[in-house]
This record gives sequence, C-alpha cells and structure tokens, in this order.
Amino acid sequence: MKDARVEASKVFKPSNPKFAGDRAQWVEDIRKALYASKIISYTQGYMLMRAAAKQYGWNLNYGGIALMWLGGCIIRSAFLGEIKKAFDKNPALENLLLNPFFKKAIKGCQRSWRKVVATAVKKGIPVPAFSTALAFFDGLRSERLPANLLQAQRDYFGAHTYERLDKPRGEFAHTNWTGTGGRVASSTYTV
Repeated sequence: MKDARVEASKVFKPSNPKFAGDRAQWVEDIRKALYASKIISYTQGYMLMRAAAKQYGWNLNYGGIALMWLGGCIIRSAFLGEIKKAFDKNPALENLLLNPFFKKAIKGCQRSWRKVVATAVKKGIPVPAFSTALAFFDGLRSERLPANLLQAQRDYFGAHTYERLDKPRGEFAHTNWTGTGGRVASSTYTV
C-alpha cells in the first residue's frame, strides 16, 4: 500500500514526531513496551494452543513447546526458559500472566508501555503491536467490558439474546427493544 500511503500523507500531514526529553529513559520505556508486548504475544499464543487442545482433544506439552522453540526456530526468545519453568511448576496454567515471573514483568513494564503507546498516538505514529497488546491486556484484566453493550445491540438488531448482569452466567434474555414487531427469536442453521 506504499502508493496509497504516499498519497494519503499529502492529504493528512503527519504531526511533528520529534522527541523531547531524556533519550536514555525513552529508549528504556520503548524496551519495556516491547518486552510487555512480547509477553502478551506469547500469552495469546498459549491461550490459543490451550483452546485448540481442548477442542481437538490434543495433549500438548506446553513447556516442551517452549523448549522446542528455544532450541532452534525463528521464535527464539530469552524468556522461553521462563515459560518452560511456568508450565513445569503448573502444567494446568491457563494464562502465563498468572505466573509470578510474568506477572512481575508486566507490572514492571506497564507504566512505560502505556507512556509509549500514549505518546505514539498523540504524535500520530502507528504502533499496532504495542497498542493491540496493551488493549488485549486491559481487556483480559477487566471483569466487565463494553461487550455487554455489543450484546444488547446484537439483540436489538437480530434477537441474538444477551446475558444480564443481575442473572447467573449462562442464562440468556431477549428484549423487545422497540415494542413493535411481535415476538422475535433467533434460530440456528447449518451451512
């Protein structure tokens, strides 16, 4: 999309991305943002493997997978050994962020990570890996999300039902939002 980006850059002039401040601290902040984003990337990868293993009945050795990557692939990373240790200590670990090593690492990087993403956004510098990793982290650590509103919107437009916060999880409701149209229900179909 180089040609499209060149054309758009003529219409939407970039802001001044010049840096002002302590350069060494800024480099350290970027290093921490990268480190936290990498941890989130591995966290997501292991969550996907665990979900696939559950769905397909696989018996995966998560620590062994980390060692395999450490032993000779493009994914090599210094903390793969820590991933191995985390799964050795708790083979049923659902989320790397719940392991003490990774919890401490994320806590130690969070301020810098947020600073880097916020500064990049203010200056119009795209940092998709940092910002999406941070958004995933914020979503993961939130008991309630704006998805509740999305469920209500889906129910309004297509009677898809939603879970109410004042009812047990797994109990679904539908509301006739407009008071017109009679009883509406969603159905399933096979393609």
